[in-house]
Amino acid sequence: MEGKVTSIKDVFEQNIPIKEPEIVDALIPDMKHEVLDVSIVQKQTDAGEITKFKIGVVVGNGDGYIGVGIGKSKQMRFAIDKAVADAKLNLTPVRRGCGNWECPCGQPHSLPFTVTGKSGSVRVTLIPAPKGIGLVGGAVAKTLLTFAGIKDAWVVSRGETRTTINFAGAVYEALKNTYRFKQ
Repeated sequence: MEGKVTSIKDVFEQNIPIKEPEIVDALIPDMKHEVLDVSIVQKQTDAGEITKFKIGVVVGNGDGYIGVGIGKSKQMRFAIDKAVADAKLNLTPVRRGCGNWECPCGQPHSLPFTVTGKSGSVRVTLIPAPKGIGLVGGAVAKTLLTFAGIKDAWVVSRGETRTTINFAGAVYEALKNTYRFKQ
């Protein structure tokens, strides 16, 4: 609010932690979110079971920034709000490029190189594809890559990918690994 940071790029270049989701709202106004997974979890107490909703959400602007979050609450609306806030706090930049040797275009439509991510038993490898191939992978991976602004990629996955949260987490970790080193 004081105007010291004017863009989200400054936040990541200076390695400043994002501690409030309202910061992301102010710096990236066109942020969209989508619910990935809804599950019901229970906790046993001496009075019986307590049932809550567990929601997995992805946020992104379709232009190189993505976040994944989880929220739990007794009411679904509050769980979604918590998950969106968590995803905004977990926002990360995604490096895009044209990393396939078959594609000479040089536009940022794919990944610059092959990356791998792991969450739980799921291991995901994202491979850059030439222009026009599209997103070849599961529905959850397609959603995350679309929110990150990637149009062409191959997704190779191993493990129990039916566990949506782990699959989304593995794709998120792979996208996060695109910014592991600075060029």
